[in-house]
Amino acid sequence: MPSEKKHKRSIVFFLAPDFSMIAFAMAIEPLRLANLMLGYECYKWRLASHNGAPVQASNRVEVAVNTSLEDERRNLSGESRPTMVFVCSGVNVETFNNKSVLAWLREEHNRGVSVGGLCTGAHILAKAGLLSDRRCAIHWENLPGFAEAYPKAKVFADLYEIDGGIYTCAGGTAALDMMLSLIGEDHDDTLVNRICEMALTDRVRSAHDRQRLPLRARLGVQNAKVLSIIELMEANLAEPLSLIEIADGAGLSRRQIERLFRQEMGRSPARYYLEIRLDRARHLLIQSPMPVVEVAVACGFVSASHFSKCYRELYNRSPQQERADRKQYQTAA
Repeated sequence: MPSEKKHKRSIVFFLAPDFSMIAFAMAIEPLRLANLMLGYECYKWRLASHNGAPVQASNRVEVAVNTSLEDERRNLSGESRPTMVFVCSGVNVETFNNKSVLAWLREEHNRGVSVGGLCTGAHILAKAGLLSDRRCAIHWENLPGFAEAYPKAKVFADLYEIDGGIYTCAGGTAALDMMLSLIGEDHDDTLVNRICEMALTDRVRSAHDRQRLPLRARLGVQNAKVLSIIELMEANLAEPLSLIEIADGAGLSRRQIERLFRQEMGRSPARYYLEIRLDRARHLLIQSPMPVVEVAVACGFVSASHFSKCYRELYNRSPQQERADRKQYQTAA
């Protein structure tokens, strides 16, 4: 019989509408495997929703839950008090504004319960006021809009972050890495390695491993100078650098940079720089409620009219149409 002194965690997974199924499954499965390997129920969990009704994930699979928000408020003062609460969210998180849920999360945190967010869950935690001056992680696609909406949060494109009892991860398979880290703290690397073998994953990634493929793999570019210039561009989108500044930073002449970009990227450096700024603008339009003029400024455009002209030329629709089409898709889905 296992000792009663063995570490136990009781976890509540709160499911927000359109939550990410992959992040949710990746968080629960390592707990199940840990229990299997240990031979006793070291980790317990239950699922909650606002009203106790089933919740539909973003893949349209409906998941039944065990408790409601009202139940969890009662549990906080009884034997069923959890040690951790994770908010599971996904698409359309920007529109989430359930004040009862936000107040409950603050109450859980204030009562000493660790609180976390899976995938875009950092949005809900930030809206609840729990991420001011704290490190957090969110999916790279949502990062620009999140950073603009919550400037007090210290958001990073990491796989996961743990800061002062607040756990956040970028979603997808990053939830697996965060939970394996948690299990490793409770037990040891031997258990973590056994879980990895059962889950057919060959390693545990660290919190600060990159979310996206390296530029070299993502763009299919091998030239180190071109890659360093692109990194410089991506780090300076709100206040674009001039080609002279880029040349100084890369230690090349303007003519050399022009030639390299024509060879490697099939376009001028100025054109490529414009395209990545417009790509960021597109993410802000889709992932945030920022006015178009603020999106333009955040992406380094001197006027909304110039921004709209460039956007239409690249995407064949205006920024306003982009946002309207996105809202129409969300409503239909």
